[in-house]
Amino acid sequence: MPRRPKCRRVGHVPRVNYFKPAGVPVVDLEEVILKIEEAEALRLKDLLGLEQVECAELMGISRTTFQRILVDAHRKVADAIIHGKALMVQGGNYHYDQNFGGGGKIKTRQGRFFG
Repeated sequence: MPRRPKCRRVGHVPRVNYFKPAGVPVVDLEEVILKIEEAEALRLKDLLGLEQVECAELMGISRTTFQRILVDAHRKVADAIIHGKALMVQGGNYHYDQNFGGGGKIKTRQGRFFG
């Protein structure tokens, strides 16, 4: 029996949770569901440019778990873009922490703050 997944810590929940190709009615679209922790992995690694070890520490998970979450997120986003599917951001196994990284802001190696 597999063990329960560890709850992931996130510091940002997207305000917009649905993206779709322009000009295609929603009823004609397949949907891809991107979990909140997958969106957070994309934000930390791709948007903020943090190292995987830093990202994993911030989310309270191992580096290998972070890598797996990031690969899944990239695959889902690519699937939605390449195949013209809607992308819905929802669900997952996460805990929102508004004090994440110091008041929701994260300092990158370049000294800039994001969050």
